[in-house]
Amino acid sequence: MLAEDDGALRSVIAEALADAGLSVVQAPDGAAAYKMLKENPQPHILLLTDIRMPNMDGFELAEAAIALNPEIKLLMLTGYAEMTVSPAALRAREVRILRKPIDLDRLCELVTDMLARP
Repeated sequence: MLAEDDGALRSVIAEALADAGLSVVQAPDGAAAYKMLKENPQPHILLLTDIRMPNMDGFELAEAAIALNPEIKLLMLTGYAEMTVSPAALRAREVRILRKPIDLDRLCELVTDMLARP
């Protein structure tokens, strides 16, 4: 699941992940991503989300996604150097943060590695 409010960036990321052989479901913001996750639960999934988005930010989306699927893997994107993972919201789980601008090859490697882990 890819939640990114910048449509151009979302398309570029989705295309790179698809070219790497990964299946990608896209959402334009956190609220839309949450709705998709709730309506189509997946046992093993990775949530790739921007942290700053309208309607529901990445932290809120991550908390809601964890409530739906405690096994979900989280990779968060940010353009803000000071952004860190909220320990209260996301404790006891592996969360990766990738800073923008994104190296697409690195992103694909990271996603593939995260999905391969139990």
